[in-house]
Formats: sequence, C-alpha cells, structure tokens
Amino acid sequence: QVQLVESGGGSVQAGGSLRLSCAASGNFYRNMGWFRQAPGKEREGVAGITSDGTTTYAESVKGRFTISKDNAKNTLYLQMNSLKPEDTATYRCAADQIRSATLLSHIPLFYFQGQGTQVTVSS
Repeated sequence: QVQLVESGGGSVQAGGSLRLSCAASGNFYRNMGWFRQAPGKEREGVAGITSDGTTTYAESVKGRFTISKDNAKNTLYLQMNSLKPEDTATYRCAADQIRSATLLSHIPLFYFQGQGTQVTVSS
C-alpha cells in the first residue's frame, strides 16, 4: 500500500525556518514534489524533483526553499527558509511515475498524495 506521510509543519514568525519531511512507502517514485493550498486559493506547485535529481521551484520560493530526497530513507524534504506570511498554507507531498516533476503545474495532479501538514507564518 502506497503511503506518503508528511511531518514538520508548524507556526513560525516571518523570517523563520521549517523543514518538512515526507516519508514514502511503496515503490520507487520517478517524480516527487510539494504543493500547497491556502484558504480560498488554488493549489500551487512549490517544488519538484525527478529521479535524476533535477529540481524545479516556483518563482515565489526560489532562493528560499530547497527540495531534496534521501533515497536510502525513502524520504522527501522541503527546507523552507526566510518564511513569509504568504507562505502560510497546507503543504502536501506528492509522487507520480509518469507526470514530470519539472512541470510545477503537474505536481498537484500527481497520483499519490499525502494528507498534508499546516504551515503558518505570522508577521
């Protein structure tokens, strides 16, 4: 049974940092990523990583967020620095064997998705 379980969310002040983790069970995933959804807004692809390590970032997080994965632990990470109030959202990890993680618009459509972890940034 495929499972993606996120952890690491929380509440921080602007300028702070959080690291999200996503423990993945099941198969090896060619494409993995993070997307977020704030109340009243559409889902937004934040960062993606392919099996060869190619990464993609939304312009709004470029230079502040870093996506990585530990294949030995089958875990995906999202290091978030210099957080802003507009980063407040529910963050979900996702995985897919076919849709490419180089296209941020695909990430919210990935077949496998976790339940999400809340990130709240106060000003």
